[in-house]
Amino acid sequence: MAGRFLSMFKPISRYLPVIKQPERKVRFTEKIFWTAMVLILYLIMCVIPLYGINPRTQGWQLQYMRVIFASRRGTLMELGIGPIVTAGLILQLLVGANMIECDMTDPEDRALFTSASKAFSIIFTAIQASAYIIGGVYGTVNPIQSIIIFLQLIAAGIIVILLDELIQKGWGIGSGVSLFILAGVAQQIFNQCFFPAYPYEGIFPAIIRNLMSGESLNPLFVRQGPSILGFITTVIVFFLIIYLEGVRVEIPISHAMYRGYRGRYPIKLLYVSNLPVIFASALFANIYFFSQLLSNYFPNNFWIGLLGTFDENRNPAGGLVYYVTSPGWLGGVAQDPLRAFGYTAILIVFCVVFSITWLEVGGLGPSTVAKQLVDSGMQVPGYRRSARPIESLLKRYIPPVAVLGGIIVGLVAAVSDFLGVFGSGMGILLSVGIIYQYYQAIVQERAVDMYPALRRFFGK
Repeated sequence: MAGRFLSMFKPISRYLPVIKQPERKVRFTEKIFWTAMVLILYLIMCVIPLYGINPRTQGWQLQYMRVIFASRRGTLMELGIGPIVTAGLILQLLVGANMIECDMTDPEDRALFTSASKAFSIIFTAIQASAYIIGGVYGTVNPIQSIIIFLQLIAAGIIVILLDELIQKGWGIGSGVSLFILAGVAQQIFNQCFFPAYPYEGIFPAIIRNLMSGESLNPLFVRQGPSILGFITTVIVFFLIIYLEGVRVEIPISHAMYRGYRGRYPIKLLYVSNLPVIFASALFANIYFFSQLLSNYFPNNFWIGLLGTFDENRNPAGGLVYYVTSPGWLGGVAQDPLRAFGYTAILIVFCVVFSITWLEVGGLGPSTVAKQLVDSGMQVPGYRRSARPIESLLKRYIPPVAVLGGIIVGLVAAVSDFLGVFGSGMGILLSVGIIYQYYQAIVQERAVDMYPALRRFFGK
């Protein structure tokens, strides 16, 4: 049964906008169509400017994080998926700390958790929209302009929530959040490779210009902006993450009724995938944004100063925010190695914390997996067909693998940023994981279309 906190959302859920689950089987080609439509609508929203703002306003210095949140400055996608990720982060922490009761195996609890996530997403859309306006992101605006901008951001935020729900409810493939992140990272990598000025010259136009003018390529090898080292590192990290996605521990399983059936249950090294990086990014981005907002109104407050201080260009200069933002390229690392070490350590710690927390919240913990195996008629050879002994076996692998995976993704994301990876270290890490997930989802969908009997096996 749902806890008291989730029960509060039962009367609210009927007033929330909702996408109905399909009442019929949605074919693979139709899912591709709806996924493409969602992507096209997202890209359109990325180029529609907010009405009533000065296009020359600088906005917050969050360019390296905007790619993670599929955000575009000054457009309808100003907030991107930030409110959705922030809402998920808070609910995850509350459930993981047992501050709210939620049994994710109970359909009623799961439905209420989804309603709570949607309600929190809308609330955080309103909070962030208000903070952007009050904090002067769009310069000086009159009350009428403020209301118009606020309503645009709210409407765009709700559309993004519904687009994500449209895909997750079975009309599309994957999730809207993953799709938007992948599109943003791909666009960023393309711009850093080929765009004449973004805001630095793309690496290939720069190489061509230097070759045609007879200049040396040495200045392009390491620089602030797209560099040759960054491009090489991007390729290396891309293939490294593909390799890590394939590393796994396999536990032999067999079917209790069909003795000839043998298989293996894989426990991937990146067990919880890219979620820890997304949640860590959301936490760091909110620390950055709200510390900057508070420092504008309370510039001499001691406690606000501990949270973060900024220079005249709105770049972090001290406090916690200084150590949760990447120093960027190798020049920034050399200038302040302590900051680079602190950023890496904090990122790894939070990735590990979110990896462990997501085991239970995401239904990936040993007890949940053991129950799923037993309920599906599977057993581990040499163990009784009972959830308890299988759970004890899985506890030897799943928690340590989740911790190790969290350490690896945090380390890869941080070091990749220092080496100038295109699309940011977090971006390339997320994009490779998302591509891998889409590959698996597409193969699965094709298999179900060709062999409908597999539908029960995949839980569709």
